[in-house]
Amino acid sequence: MVIMLKDKIALITGASRGIGREIALAFAASGAYVAVNYSSSPAKAEDVVKEITSSGGRAFAVKANVADEEEVKAMFEKVKEICGSLPDILVNNAGITKDGLLMRMKTEDWQQVMDVNLKSAFLCTRFAVKGMMKKRYGKIINMSSIVGFMGNAGQANYVASKAALVGLTKSAALEFSSRGIRVNAIAPGFITTDMTDGLSEEVQQKMISMIPLGYFGSGKDIAEAALFLAGSGSDYITGQTIHINGGMYL
Repeated sequence: MVIMLKDKIALITGASRGIGREIALAFAASGAYVAVNYSSSPAKAEDVVKEITSSGGRAFAVKANVADEEEVKAMFEKVKEICGSLPDILVNNAGITKDGLLMRMKTEDWQQVMDVNLKSAFLCTRFAVKGMMKKRYGKIINMSSIVGFMGNAGQANYVASKAALVGLTKSAALEFSSRGIRVNAIAPGFITTDMTDGLSEEVQQKMISMIPLGYFGSGKDIAEAALFLAGSGSDYITGQTIHINGGMYL
């Protein structure tokens, strides 16, 4: 099924690399005008923009620490200035990890992960729905994680933030459904990243042994799901979480 996002404006946080990058490329290929958010990797963000524009798509990079309210406000103002309107689609993808055992975890490591992974989604959603409510249309996609459902030792902060995103998704879906806004989440499992590429063969095989399908997922697998949720084929879906994990969590 071809999903067209022609004339739609999409803002993707943390889109300079990884899953965010793949979503940006997929949305642009489907016709969306894509705002590529980044916080500290301007060169990588511009590479994403160049890849999109060289293929005939439309995109621009926009810098913002999405855990900072004033920077988020400025980011949305910039999107409106460039595109002529606030986003029709928002993907809350930005996220970080600060791993450590709970009893030894620094308070600042807990708070920073909660700010970037959870507070950012709250802030971006609050600014995005202002325009969506006027249009009586909008798609919001929150990036959760398999560990938000399973838990994971040494990642209490990350797990808590990803589990909380599911609750935020459900509450936002209930609040905004009457205004034509759908809010859903995606919970990826083990996805091929720079981090997994750097693991030893032994460690990779141990991780793969936990996955019924027997291999890591890719950023494109997540992007395809995001594309579905952003398109009209998902108009009767809201408040849900799509699990993409090769059968690791059922």
